[in-house]
Amino acid sequence: MERPEVTFTLAYIVFVFCFVFTPNEFRSAGVTVQNLFSGWLGSEDLGFIQYHIRRTSITLIVHSILPLGYYFGMCIAAPDKNLWYVHSASEGWQLYFTFSVALPLLSLMLVLLWSRNKWGNHPISKNMGAHALPHSSWRAVASSINTEFRRIDKFATGAPGARVIVTDTWVMKVTTYYLHVAQQQDIHLTVIDSKQHELSPDSNTPVQILTISVASINPSVKPFDIRLNSTEYGELREKLHAPIRNAANVVIHQTLSDMFLDTFKSHVEANQIYSLPSGQELEPCIGCMQVNANTKLLRLCQDDSEGEGDCQQCYCRPMWCLTCLGKWFASRQDQQHPETWLASRVPCPTCRAKFCILDVCMVQ
Repeated sequence: MERPEVTFTLAYIVFVFCFVFTPNEFRSAGVTVQNLFSGWLGSEDLGFIQYHIRRTSITLIVHSILPLGYYFGMCIAAPDKNLWYVHSASEGWQLYFTFSVALPLLSLMLVLLWSRNKWGNHPISKNMGAHALPHSSWRAVASSINTEFRRIDKFATGAPGARVIVTDTWVMKVTTYYLHVAQQQDIHLTVIDSKQHELSPDSNTPVQILTISVASINPSVKPFDIRLNSTEYGELREKLHAPIRNAANVVIHQTLSDMFLDTFKSHVEANQIYSLPSGQELEPCIGCMQVNANTKLLRLCQDDSEGEGDCQQCYCRPMWCLTCLGKWFASRQDQQHPETWLASRVPCPTCRAKFCILDVCMVQ
């Protein structure tokens, strides 16, 4: 490929990736299927199920057109390949053109099949039918969900294309091409995984993402996973009728201080070790009195001056365990600016000498 072709190819790959997975920048600019076709999709609040039936259908069609968009873009970026005249193009490009034309045609035929019987053939409609009572239809279930979605007390989290919604009766997960729905009285919820991220792109603070499996006793309902921030776990539990099992023995941090404590410990464990002098014994931590003190404050950071805001030497013997010292460190922070916590200084809880996280040493 020549340079214009390479530039266009890379740019188109980035565009397709962002258009399909929709980062905040694209969402803010309105470059989403929901925004571009908002007039046809209607209001999600007025008809939640019908909205997502139409949304998944138009999303499938629009995404299937993207390969064809690349072909027409290459017609402009590489005029020497004669791509405007398909019969003159190379065999590889002819095969690609055939594929890129067939894909949206097949998608359109599939959507037309779904739309028969007033969208009764759509996968979401069939999923609704699995919850319908005898002598009832999927529309009765859809009406119930629409009514509950309009209530202000529902639990909802996540981006518009990947949301978790919990109402009084239903647990739902919105994805790009589907809508998972399960009835609360039929489900078992299990925490199966947890991932800790030291920085969230939205808030520049530590974040713990929980993965919860939702399995229904209804054999017609496929199990699915939901993901949410651990700080929202308590609100989710309040909305659920069934308990959430913790099969993986995951430690769930429901507050920002809990998440910071893990980060604090990992940084301290990477610091220099303090060797306890011979003859000196460790005493119980004066904060919890449950474990022996195992930390010592030594001025190790690279401050050359002794300014008012700089670290100071602490002469206290080991008196605190790592957990209690971490909780003290977090309690002295500005709760409105958690992005500054790791770089801040706090006074020693005993002698008030200022220290930073680099000055905390584990006792050996």
